[in-house]
Amino acid sequence: MDADRVAREVVEPGSPGLAAVVAAFGEEVLTSDGRLDRGRLGASVFADAQRRRRLEAITHPLIRARTAELVAEALARHPPLVAVDVPLLFEVDGAGDYPDGVLLVYADAQTQVRRLEARDRLDRAAAEQRLAAQLPIDTKLARATWVIDNRGTPAETAAAVERWWRDAAG
Repeated sequence: MDADRVAREVVEPGSPGLAAVVAAFGEEVLTSDGRLDRGRLGASVFADAQRRRRLEAITHPLIRARTAELVAEALARHPPLVAVDVPLLFEVDGAGDYPDGVLLVYADAQTQVRRLEARDRLDRAAAEQRLAAQLPIDTKLARATWVIDNRGTPAETAAAVERWWRDAAG
């Protein structure tokens, strides 16, 4: 499961999440078709820690609750393993929601900045600003149960995932 997808779901048009975001930040965070303008809102909240905390206070509980529902639905099907991708897991003190362990897909800060620039078409300052809003990667590294090093090639990362899967899923 992907918490970023859930984050998008909880602010879809007509949702209580989107209504709460608009109430807190104004109609200017909407596109012309009534969707959340993630770029505009992101630029605003990553430039102002107080605004970011206000957004997080609205969205994080919604994301956490919906993710818990999805995990419960998945567990009811008795799979060998349920994995949830939660980018801000440690920032929201969410590791306790996953008592069986936390897997960190690790890349050093320089690699993270480079990838953010490419993926989100951000300039270096904006990418660094977004990373600065998170715990340092080495802090996360110390808190993880398992670690996959994601600094290498895609094939190397895939091989590490396969090794982890064999170990974790038994």
